[in-house]
Amino acid sequence: MTDTIPDKYCVIGNPVAHSKSPQIHAAFAAQTGQQIDYGRRLAPLDGFADVVRDLISKGYRGANVTVPFKLEAAALATRLEERARAAGAVNTLRFADGEIVGDNTDGPGLVADIVRNAGVALAGKRILLLGAGGAARGVMLPFLQQGPSAIVVANRTHKTADALVADFQDQVTRVQACNFEDIAGSFDIVVNATSASLSRELPPVPPSAFTHGTLALDMMYGDAPTPFMAFAAKQGAATRDGFGMLVEQAAEAFAIWRGVRPDTRELLTTLRA
Repeated sequence: MTDTIPDKYCVIGNPVAHSKSPQIHAAFAAQTGQQIDYGRRLAPLDGFADVVRDLISKGYRGANVTVPFKLEAAALATRLEERARAAGAVNTLRFADGEIVGDNTDGPGLVADIVRNAGVALAGKRILLLGAGGAARGVMLPFLQQGPSAIVVANRTHKTADALVADFQDQVTRVQACNFEDIAGSFDIVVNATSASLSRELPPVPPSAFTHGTLALDMMYGDAPTPFMAFAAKQGAATRDGFGMLVEQAAEAFAIWRGVRPDTRELLTTLRA
């Protein structure tokens, strides 16, 4: 029996020291018997492309991309998968045959966490998406593929929400844009895709958006419930943070690179504990 040299991967970001991706991918590798070496790579704010080229020269097979480089990763890719084109952003790179292939696993990760882990179907549901930036754009196509009855995109700037909705108007699902103050009615699922939780702030969502049957999910996660989650819980909604999405999007990236999908349930339980 000969020792095999593990394939190299990493997560690129700035900052990146806090990333749990190495821990997650190490667990996936152990579970699936894959030989990989996964680390962190801090990229200068003006040096993302140079870092990617350096990784390729050193034989890396791929990389995850986190803030603030997801748009740059899309521009650098020589080929984009459909969901990356729809998102306009890339969080997963695959280096093969001289190509830099860009994909976006954030949306599929969120869908997997909602449908599989939370046990909530998206088909036929009314969805409120708070925010119209890159995080929101990344989940639109995977959400629409689940067949919800409606998606309302609410944002401080109506023009930004309009631009996002316009890119998906050819879908069967009814997609609308509005300002936060014009949010009307209640929703089955409310997703906070704004950056408000990073500064422990509450996005201006009205209490009427939630009912006792609502699932309120914040894409952010931390040691304590976010202000959005606490607010939604007061209105009777079930709440969920973005940690499940983090693990599920990592599993999707792992499957892209290695051709095998890890089981996320045990890892989610372990990491949450």
